[in-house]
Amino acid sequence: MGDQGRWPALRTPLCDLLGCDVPILLAGMGGVSRWELAAAVANAGGFGMLGMVREAPSLIIEEVRALRRATDRPFAVNVIPAATEPRLLEAQIATCLDLGVPAFAFFWDVMPEVVARVKHAGCLVLHQVGTLAAARQAEKAGVDVIIAQGVGAGGHVHGRLPVFDLTRQVLDSVSVPVVATGGLADGRDLAAALSMGAAGLQYGTAFLATEESFAHPYHKARVVAAGAADTVLTDVFVLNWPKGAAVRVIGNSVTDALGGNLLGHDPDTLPRIPIARDGDQPRLRFSTDSPLRTTTGELEEMALYAGTGAGQIDGVVPAADRLGAIADMAAAILSCGRRDTGGGGS
Repeated sequence: MGDQGRWPALRTPLCDLLGCDVPILLAGMGGVSRWELAAAVANAGGFGMLGMVREAPSLIIEEVRALRRATDRPFAVNVIPAATEPRLLEAQIATCLDLGVPAFAFFWDVMPEVVARVKHAGCLVLHQVGTLAAARQAEKAGVDVIIAQGVGAGGHVHGRLPVFDLTRQVLDSVSVPVVATGGLADGRDLAAALSMGAAGLQYGTAFLATEESFAHPYHKARVVAAGAADTVLTDVFVLNWPKGAAVRVIGNSVTDALGGNLLGHDPDTLPRIPIARDGDQPRLRFSTDSPLRTTTGELEEMALYAGTGAGQIDGVVPAADRLGAIADMAAAILSCGRRDTGGGGS
């Protein structure tokens, strides 16, 4: 379990708000952030999220119940209103509220009516944004935490600014806690975020490459082998999402075949060709589906999500070990900085 006294230099008011020991958040990666990973992060002292994007209410029930059996720590469920059919979204939210889910994490367009509904039920709301305008909209809608996503993030990327550039803008413009995310992978990044006034840092790729992640071993291996220059931003993996929704992935045969034309793809013109399966569910080339533990087929042709921080990840380890290494490094850097700035006189 997490040790609240191990990293006192890292504790921020966000920890009290979310009920975690350190301001390290697990990104709610669709398919990847299942109960096993969320519980491992939470039990190690961080804040866990279940990635339930477009998932059936029955799976949400299974995942929430399994997560609660594995930890008594608070958590959030991540759903994405803009990428979810309205009736399914309604069923997802109703299911989460019936289960007493304590927090929601949203992404992409800010939908004030959705925020208001879950806030009225007493839930915390975290909202990930990619622009300053969206951050202001999210604060106006009443969210409790804003997650500022930089262009180096793996998976769906909402904005185009480097993470700390956007984080500074958001910090200067909103009064709620701000968490940085996108292309960040180790304790140096956390120390930098806290030093600039951010309340914490959200990690995705770093936790994808862990033993508890529900990503396929092939995907994890590709992340470990990748460098920052091996990732590309493209909207060719767009089936299931609105037109223009770009993602950062590890380059593969699909992106290589684009001849440099990585952006500007219309989902209505892309062929629906099955290349893999999860049980009886086909997975299409150009879809947003990434390979999971249960996936079989042409894994290399699927969306292999990874941020530019992949170059800092050199192995697949338990999630608690990765969180501990991040926290230890950040705490050492911050403690050293305070000693350096606290001693002198002229």
